[in-house]
Amino acid sequence: MYRVKEAFYTLQGEGAQAGRAAVFCRFSKCNLWNGRERDRANAVCNFCDTDFVGTDGQNGGVFETAEALAAHIRALWPEGLGKPYVVCTGGEPLLQLDTELIAAFHDANFEVGVETNGTLPAPEGIDWLCVSPKADAEVVITRCDELKLVYPQPLAMPERFIGVIQANHYFLSPMASPSLPEQAADPVKQSNTRKATDYCLANPQWRLTLQMHKIIGID
Repeated sequence: MYRVKEAFYTLQGEGAQAGRAAVFCRFSKCNLWNGRERDRANAVCNFCDTDFVGTDGQNGGVFETAEALAAHIRALWPEGLGKPYVVCTGGEPLLQLDTELIAAFHDANFEVGVETNGTLPAPEGIDWLCVSPKADAEVVITRCDELKLVYPQPLAMPERFIGVIQANHYFLSPMASPSLPEQAADPVKQSNTRKATDYCLANPQWRLTLQMHKIIGID
């Protein structure tokens, strides 16, 4: 059984795949925060800006089999438009994503991307793996396509991961970075973006990524 908060067709907004069309499949639940505001302050990841509680979002639901969920996601990809791509995200998708579902996605002709906090082992068969470490949570994934670190996090600074997690791409994503133009003057958001920019200038193995989907106002 798979519990999905929401699923929708959009453009990937950040990282190495930014601008690529994809169906996002947002799984319910996370192992670093329960999603309840009253518990945010004591959560391992207390800066999350995503609603992943329940199954009541756009195209959300409970799916009894991998084939049923894959068919549901396939129906959201426009017919005849290139290679289908699904991004499994959350919450924490590796609480639910398994080899059976990956195989079902592949049978539906999808390339499978995953965005994870890296605290759980990744099943075989993932085509694009993005790890985004959070605070002092132990990361067990040591090889990925993309490391995307929200910055700054006092207990998860970039130098902690160089040489520990092998990735093809290293990105810094400013915490609460400016999104829509009218928000760009916010001093906290502006400061974090400046800090991330300065870090990338001083450490060019890291690249800056912004949340393009928020800047242009899409899901």
